[in-house]
Amino acid sequence: MAYQRLPFEEYFINTSEDFTHTGRVTYPVKYIAVKYNTTKFFKLFGLAHEVNYEIHYEPDRDVIQMHFQRTLGAIDWVANIFEFASRYYRAIEFEGEPLQLRVHHGWGNMYLAIKNEVREKWQALHEAHPDAATEILGWSLGSGIACLCCQDLNYNFGVKPYLYTYGSVRPFKCTPLNKKRMHRYLATLCTDCENFADVNDLISYMPPFRGFTMIRRVNVGTEYKRSFFRLLHPLRYHVHYDLPELYRKIGEAPQESSDGTQNA
Repeated sequence: MAYQRLPFEEYFINTSEDFTHTGRVTYPVKYIAVKYNTTKFFKLFGLAHEVNYEIHYEPDRDVIQMHFQRTLGAIDWVANIFEFASRYYRAIEFEGEPLQLRVHHGWGNMYLAIKNEVREKWQALHEAHPDAATEILGWSLGSGIACLCCQDLNYNFGVKPYLYTYGSVRPFKCTPLNKKRMHRYLATLCTDCENFADVNDLISYMPPFRGFTMIRRVNVGTEYKRSFFRLLHPLRYHVHYDLPELYRKIGEAPQESSDGTQNA
């Protein structure tokens, strides 16, 4: 069966659990919650991080679909704000040379906590449906986890997923020495990657430090120029990705790539 993509806004409605109450959910997502500890401090006070994911097979489209949940609660904000870059994998081979992958520490730990069971569940579905395409979805914090999952499945299983994220954060960390090679590597991971980010969505510029990047940023809401005052309203610009008009010109106008250049 040829791959059939849903409208982009529909993916957001599904993966956001119908956050804006449109009633248009096509698949009700029931997340699996996984708790984990990363520091002695959290263990001492009985606190734990939690990461939430969901994976299922859609027979109508012959697609394995994975969802990663947004920020929920104060502990998630600790992971977002206070746990920055660290080594994620040892150096991998790319273009015949080692490439050291670094990611945002908090999101890296989140994905590491569920990596093995995500792999196992994806493998089981893939073995049952070997011709099925894989879609990976995430919003906000979930977009960072989705990108890491995409890299993991590509590197370890050779699959090239369809990656659609919203209010997308920047999970990967490059250095001045490996910046160009990192962007070339990230461009090889997906069959299609649309990391949608409204130009006035403050969350999509997180972490706000030099060197952080995403696989491929696709600017939406470009009829509004970025402004300081709009960036102060994430409750408007971070939650409206269910609007079909945001995606009507995708493929027609130049889009911003992960390295800030413009792609047709």
